[in-house]
Amino acid sequence: MELTVAGAGVDVEAQVHGEGPAVVLIHDMADGPERLAALAAGLARPAQVITYARRGYRGSGAPDPYTGTTVAEQAEDAAALIRALDAAGAVALGEGFGALIVLDLLLRHSGLLSGAVLVDPPLYAFAPETTRDLAQERGEIEEAIEAHGPAGGVETWLRARPGRDAELAARDHHAFYADYAGLATLPLTRGQLRAVREPLVLLTGADSTSAARHAADAVAALPANVLRHDHGDRVAALDLLR
Repeated sequence: MELTVAGAGVDVEAQVHGEGPAVVLIHDMADGPERLAALAAGLARPAQVITYARRGYRGSGAPDPYTGTTVAEQAEDAAALIRALDAAGAVALGEGFGALIVLDLLLRHSGLLSGAVLVDPPLYAFAPETTRDLAQERGEIEEAIEAHGPAGGVETWLRARPGRDAELAARDHHAFYADYAGLATLPLTRGQLRAVREPLVLLTGADSTSAARHAADAVAALPANVLRHDHGDRVAALDLLR
């Protein structure tokens, strides 16, 4: 089922697959809901799987001009969607930027989620060893923009992240750059992470960047209720929490 739901000032396109306890899947930068929607067929038990295109992606709305976003406003979109679909208590999976959104939901919207899978969470502030790699990546993106325009910058970022639709990502480049500007907008402390009571799975895999793996390792050392896996199997991670 496809539907449009009012987010925090924008309309978002959402999809609901199946019936059962709710599972919410939130996509990364330069991506969309399509890859995550495919997870629905592999879950061990029936579920109501909810996916959506974040603001600026696919047919979802965004401010005009759309030059920047924050994790908080993205989380408000997600919270509005979960409430509109009466899906409180859902298990959530967030990839990349989506993992930051899921964390903000856990911190500021108590009761909306019962557990979460964080895939490649870009919590680089907890992993200082990632600084050099991230600076190099940023420089390469800037060079690509200068040489080939905004789509070139997106293509450069995607080189380390295979399996995504590069054509659609380039088309939605405004949303990508808004996300990129918002990566550091979640003011997260070690104390806040330790205070999360819902079970968490921190997931990386063969396609994860070294920066994402370092960040996941650093965060896994903080809360007591965290499972850390490097097998990359999103379905298996979700089934652990259901």
